Amino acid sequence: MQTITQHDRAILRDLASLQREYAESQRNKDLIAKWKLHNAFRGEQPMVHLELGTFEREVIDDRLRCKGQRAREIERDLYRNFANFELFEDDKVVPAAYHVHHRTAFTPLGIADRVTFAEEGGLGHRFEETIHDLEADFHKIKPAEYACDREGTHAELDMLGDLFDGILPAKLVMNSLYTSPTQKIVHIMGMQNMFLSMYDYPALFHRMMQSLVDDFIGYFRFLERENLLLPTVDCEGLGQGSLCYTDELPGEAVMKQRPLTSRDVWGYMDSQETVGISPEMFGEFIFPYYAEIAKQFGLLSYGCCEPVDCFWEYISKFDNLRKVSICPWCDEEWMGERLAGRKTMFHRKPSPNFLGVGAALDEDGLRGHIRKSLLAAKGCTMEITQRDVYTINHDIGKARRFIAIIRDEIDKNWK
Repeated sequence: MQTITQHDRAILRDLASLQREYAESQRNKDLIAKWKLHNAFRGEQPMVHLELGTFEREVIDDRLRCKGQRAREIERDLYRNFANFELFEDDKVVPAAYHVHHRTAFTPLGIADRVTFAEEGGLGHRFEETIHDLEADFHKIKPAEYACDREGTHAELDMLGDLFDGILPAKLVMNSLYTSPTQKIVHIMGMQNMFLSMYDYPALFHRMMQSLVDDFIGYFRFLERENLLLPTVDCEGLGQGSLCYTDELPGEAVMKQRPLTSRDVWGYMDSQETVGISPEMFGEFIFPYYAEIAKQFGLLSYGCCEPVDCFWEYISKFDNLRKVSICPWCDEEWMGERLAGRKTMFHRKPSPNFLGVGAALDEDGLRGHIRKSLLAAKGCTMEITQRDVYTINHDIGKARRFIAIIRDEIDKNWK
């Protein structure tokens, strides 16, 4: 593990102190209280979050002062923990600890993804196909591989505990369990090949889906046997810019009495890759397998960029569904009618074009866009996450104004 110099250590300890200051602030405590009420379907207004990861280089890179590679990684993580709170004033909570995750490895179907990037450090990439013809290449599908580097995980915890000693705890945490069988399929065989295989080799496609189900459930059992599952009831990530706060699942008190199972934690699933198939095909080739996995979770959040209204006939059958993505291509009025009064969150993803395209905000257009969503979600519990913004034109004020406009529209149009 790379040594952190005294120069870098001083910088990191100062940033850890700043994170602690933000985490202990009354504003942050108020946010936590709001999230708890919100996820219990008792909140007064929608929660709002601007997802930073896709444009963080414009917000964080110029602030980095550490010289060592490992120190810069930690420095970046610290800024990620409080950049939203400091710069945008959205509802992102500042954690009261530096989060560390188990170093686990999981390779579904025994086939590793092969990725080629357009440039080093860039975003553009493609997945190299391993399966070109499902019938000819089916022999390449093997049992999944699971592993956990406990030694590396605890060495990192010890290093960070020493680094932040007396300032900020380093805490082992777990985000929601993420599952997307169709994403794995597209990564190893491409989307066109996936679509054609449903038609050309339906029996083999079903076998592949069942293998994926067995692999994911096998991974959950591995996590249970190795006592690697941790509570997802606090500010852990739920996917799609959301947070896990809930009193419906067991927390640390229960974990001290018994090992947790996958049914004690949040799960998150999506199937963006099947947006091009019919509801009937989704019901035949996809939903039965997703349903088998979904039953493994305590609570479920579903959906990413795919319009869920097309497949709501099936998705609505998930008994533990608490949040569902309402993407820019979804019929939000239709979904609002179905989610009104239901214990399932209307998790709206506005179009990224307002913030991510052009140097200036189209404020009138943004207001109309958000107002339309707020009216569609009347009678629902609503959450707004802005995702997929790859540039803010290096204009933090633009992003801050973006959040302010959304809040203003909420004040004018919500209940």
